[in-house]
Amino acid sequence: MPPAPARVGDALADVDTPALILDLDKFESNLRQMINTTRAAGVRVRPHAKSHKCVAIARRQVAAGAVGVCCQKVSEAEVFVAEGIADVLITNEVVGEQKLYRLAELARRYPNARIGVCVDDVGIARQIGAICQKEDARLDVYVELDVGQNRCGVIDASSAVAIAKAVVASPKLTFMGLHAYAGSAQHRRGVPERRSAVLAAARKADEVRAAFRASDIPCEVITGGGTGTFAYEAASGVYNEVQPGSFALMDVDYARNEPDPNAPRFEHALFVLATVMSLRSAEGNERATLDAGLKAFSTDSGPALPTFPGWQVRSVSDEHTVLHRTGHGPQVKLGDKALLIPGHCDPTVNLHDWIVAIRKGVVEAVWPVDARGAVF
Repeated sequence: MPPAPARVGDALADVDTPALILDLDKFESNLRQMINTTRAAGVRVRPHAKSHKCVAIARRQVAAGAVGVCCQKVSEAEVFVAEGIADVLITNEVVGEQKLYRLAELARRYPNARIGVCVDDVGIARQIGAICQKEDARLDVYVELDVGQNRCGVIDASSAVAIAKAVVASPKLTFMGLHAYAGSAQHRRGVPERRSAVLAAARKADEVRAAFRASDIPCEVITGGGTGTFAYEAASGVYNEVQPGSFALMDVDYARNEPDPNAPRFEHALFVLATVMSLRSAEGNERATLDAGLKAFSTDSGPALPTFPGWQVRSVSDEHTVLHRTGHGPQVKLGDKALLIPGHCDPTVNLHDWIVAIRKGVVEAVWPVDARGAVF
């Protein structure tokens, strides 16, 4: 792993760049708001660790009251379980014998951890059960229900019941309930649009829960909800667990959502720090080039946003971001450091080896991005 860009006690201005910066005061405020809101609603929170991929952050989330974390891949789960996060749900299908044996081996190696996985195919459910029987491993299983994402998940109650029966029939699997994540609703900009999508998802999940009960299959958990909608899942009376991830960090894309006055307002806590490496000014065209580009932040949801006024991103390439002056704002000089808000936090984090945690402009900790590159 490359050397860390900072040491504890460094000033922010002395951090080498490009660097991923976490403002601890804002992160902790975001976490408190989430825990307080979900507790008041009587639902559990299981933050999604794919947003930060960092064991130190996951430990702080669990210590604050989260029941565990979500992961998206077996390789992510391996990192968090090995480092003591004892309740991990893989909110994704796991298909392929190699991956399934790795999942069973993880469960066998850490028998005191709860490890869950989503399934949307009865054949895969039976295969997981057979492999766990062979490996003497136990897993929790959730049926994934498609509630509008049009990506994974069963679409009808009869398919969900068939999978649940296959899970219940396996001595090494524990049927937990439904995974009903309305992912496509997270970035619907208007509050009514997001709320309406969640109400539709909750109705569908409730119908499937009723089908489980009619087949004498207990449904302990209905889990879903992200940063853009968790308040609506929590208030639905159907969901009893939510799994937001980006709330802890925030990004430009989530900031575009219309705020709901009845839901928490999360602050930007994650930034990319970059250095002004070139300056040019000609005919009123003032340009500043930074030493961070596509290899430092994701642009799938648009470019990063400067935290200071009067400048905007003109172009982004592999190793550079070019800012142009657009109005009244600070003067910049060579060597100045600039904080940028990522357009999309999850893939931005996956580009870095280290998170530099600061408080009031001073480095308090430097944490590895433990699950960086864990994509299989």
